Amino acid sequence: MSKFGVVVMGPAGAGKTTFCSALINHLRINKRSCFYVNLDPAAEDFAYEPDLDIKELISLEDVMEEMGLGPNGGLVYCFEFLLDNLDFLTESIDPITEEYLIIIDMPGQIELYTHIPIVPALVNHLRMSLNVNLCATYLLESTFVIDRAKFFAGTLSAMSAMIMLELPHVNVMSKIDLVKGTVGRKELKRFIEPDASLLDDDPSDTQAAVTSAQNKLADPQSSDSIMAGGSFKRLNHAVAQLIDDFSMVSFLQLDVQKEASVGAILSYIDDAIQYHEAQEPKEPNDEIEHNDGDADMG
Repeated sequence: MSKFGVVVMGPAGAGKTTFCSALINHLRINKRSCFYVNLDPAAEDFAYEPDLDIKELISLEDVMEEMGLGPNGGLVYCFEFLLDNLDFLTESIDPITEEYLIIIDMPGQIELYTHIPIVPALVNHLRMSLNVNLCATYLLESTFVIDRAKFFAGTLSAMSAMIMLELPHVNVMSKIDLVKGTVGRKELKRFIEPDASLLDDDPSDTQAAVTSAQNKLADPQSSDSIMAGGSFKRLNHAVAQLIDDFSMVSFLQLDVQKEASVGAILSYIDDAIQYHEAQEPKEPNDEIEHNDGDADMG
C-alpha cells in the first residue's frame, strides 16, 4: 500500500513551519487527513502539535550540551543519530494509510539537503522501505528578489537539493505579501523562472558602483569592497548562468494568509506524488450522506 508525503525544506526563516501549519489547516478545512512529522530538533513552537517529533528521540539542546558541539554540528549529529534509529520513523509511519498526507517539517540548515548525504539517505528509507511517494517543497523567502545576488544563491541551493534528493520538487517563493508593496507584479513574474538576464538590469549595480568608488581609498579586503567589486559580479553571473543552463528551477508564489494560495501549492504537491490517482472513487451521494450523518449526530 502506497503512502504519500511532502518534505518541506528551505533556509532558516523561509517560513517552513508556518507553511506546514497553513497546509494542515487547509487540509482540515477540506476534510483531508494528515500526519505531521517534525524533524527539526531545535523547533519548539507549533500551531499544531506534531504527530511525531524528533525531539522525542533526540534534541539539539541536549546534543550541544553533552557533545560540546555548535548548532550546525549538532544538527548533523542529530540526523546521523536518526539514521541509526530509523525504527523511530518506521513504527509511526508504517501503519499510515493512503488517504493521509505525511507532512515532514525539516530544519533550516541547507547543508543537510545540498551537499551532505544525510537527507538523501533518509528520503531513500522513506521511499524504498516505507513505500512513501514523496515530493520536496523548497521554500525561498520572496524578499530575496530585492537582492538578486542573494536570490540566485538561494535558487542555487534549491537546484542543489533537487539534484541531491532526486525527488519531484515544488519550489515556492514564500512570504509573497512582504514584497507586493516593493516589487511590482510584472517585475515579480520575472523571478518565477530565473534566468541570467535578471542580473543585466540589476538596480543594485548602480549602488554597487557608487560603493566601489567610495571604497577605492578603503581597505580592498573589506567586505564592502569585495561585494562591490568586479569579481563578485562575475561570480554572480556565473551562478546565474549555471542555473539558466540547467533550467530546472521555477517558483510558485505563496501567501499563507490566503486559502487559495495554500490550496494552489497543495494541488501541485498532489500532482507530484499522484495522490488523487490512488484514492478510492466516491459515489456522488457519498458526501451528501456523510453530511447528513454529521447533522444527525449533532
